[in-house]
Amino acid sequence: MTTEMKDSTQPLFTFGIIADIQYADIDDGFNFKHTRKRYYRNSIRLLRNALERWNTENVKPLFILQLGDIIDGFNKRYNMSDQSLNTVMKEFDSSPAEVHHVWGNHEFYNFSRDTLLRSVLNSSVDFDSGGGLPSTGDIYAYHFSPAPGYRFILLDAYDVSLLGREESSVQYHQAITLLKAHNKNEDLNHPPALTGLEKRFVKFNGGFSQDQLDWLEGVLSSADHKLERVTIVSESSYEAISLSTPALQILSALLGTTMSCSPLSRAIRVWSVSWQDMTTMEGFTLITLECTTSHWRGL
Repeated sequence: MTTEMKDSTQPLFTFGIIADIQYADIDDGFNFKHTRKRYYRNSIRLLRNALERWNTENVKPLFILQLGDIIDGFNKRYNMSDQSLNTVMKEFDSSPAEVHHVWGNHEFYNFSRDTLLRSVLNSSVDFDSGGGLPSTGDIYAYHFSPAPGYRFILLDAYDVSLLGREESSVQYHQAITLLKAHNKNEDLNHPPALTGLEKRFVKFNGGFSQDQLDWLEGVLSSADHKLERVTIVSESSYEAISLSTPALQILSALLGTTMSCSPLSRAIRVWSVSWQDMTTMEGFTLITLECTTSHWRGL
């Protein structure tokens, strides 16, 4: 699916988005609540289809956003984390463009934060614009400019979390304190409420530290000075509802989609798009947000 332009103006650039590949070399199963079927091996075929689509586009994407959960958490149980990641990354060898990787909860089910920072999933090593990383070295956040006047910022949605953090760390302590203040369940993977913002207080969720938000403010201020349009990107789906900053909304994902950026409008623009979950094959309608740097919009 390609976002339709209102006229025939050639886009400045296009980019592809894909998320929740969640590959594992295991038989089909069910989700955590046993309400939907999961197709773990089939996700590779769907990834391959998306890459083939991007390779045959008349205007190929300038870059690909891989929005997290690249392999499934079950890989850890079967000691297949490295093997499965290698399998998926071999598929990305055929990508027509550079790939920017985001980290989700399934990354942390399989790997420690230190391991991820030294892995192929650390895109900041290759794509950060001008050394603009957070001062705290283990926060995975960076920004890049695909074209003059545009900036993409990738955030670390599990900066403050029980996942990937040592129990002795400040971030772990902040997360457990926040969770227990809002979630009285013995199993912190069960939300305190099924609807509303309260459902975000779960163990598999994450949030943004003040250090990361201070860094983000600096990047946005710089982009404001340069009159750049900014798109904020982080881990997709239910988990992306931040533990600590619900006003900060997230760029959501769609399967194998190419989106076009137009220079025609400086206003905040929202794209509503449909996609299909790679492991359940069920359809969803999600939203992407492009914002000017002086404004925050909740969706």
